[in-house]
Amino acid sequence: MQYKRILLKLSGEALMGSRQYGIDPDRLAEYAKEIKSVTDKGIEVAIVIGGGNIFRGVAGASKGMDRVQGDHMGMLATVINGLALQSACEDAGIQTRLQSAVKINEVAEPFIRRKAMRHLDKGRVVIFGGGTGNPYFTTDSAAVLRAIEIEADVILKGTRVDGIYTSDPEKDQKATKFDFITFDDVLRKGLKVMDTTAFTLSQENELPIIVFDMNKPGNLLRVVSGENIGTKVNL
Repeated sequence: MQYKRILLKLSGEALMGSRQYGIDPDRLAEYAKEIKSVTDKGIEVAIVIGGGNIFRGVAGASKGMDRVQGDHMGMLATVINGLALQSACEDAGIQTRLQSAVKINEVAEPFIRRKAMRHLDKGRVVIFGGGTGNPYFTTDSAAVLRAIEIEADVILKGTRVDGIYTSDPEKDQKATKFDFITFDDVLRKGLKVMDTTAFTLSQENELPIIVFDMNKPGNLLRVVSGENIGTKVNL
């Protein structure tokens, strides 16, 4: 295997499947199966999940809601998604722990770095909910921060697109895909991989990012095995 410890970043929207909002149980089951294929190989897996399928703080703020209140609602949405993913993983036979940056002790452990790393050492999948615990920070920032803290080898950003393109491939048929690209080139070309705060933090800590299509069965295992799937962002 190419990597020993990974952090998988999933968007909240990814859990919707073909629905307009909420959580698709079939999509959850598919993701759990993909995650199990990796853990069965001895790979240590941590996951950060967004909450956009339930609520986005930025969207609420654009309609007059207080941004801090909206972001707190978004953090709670990520905990809901984390609980759903935890349930699907355990149904698939994967031992998991859900840790939250927002204290919600009845349903999730508080985020404690040493405890998270101990869980990973024991082969448990650790799901991080609650973002960073602070407003104005996205779950992309949470993913990079947690990846650095747990000393992950790579961030795998699972999307519905199979990599990074020169422009949006869903709108521009002439868009071309990058197999490899540097952090500097991403910034210079103005490509959207993560929000700037998260991306810069990843660059400063020399943490590679791989963007790939999570919805294609077997892709997660192929990425971890070192196959040239998606787009790798490195120094």
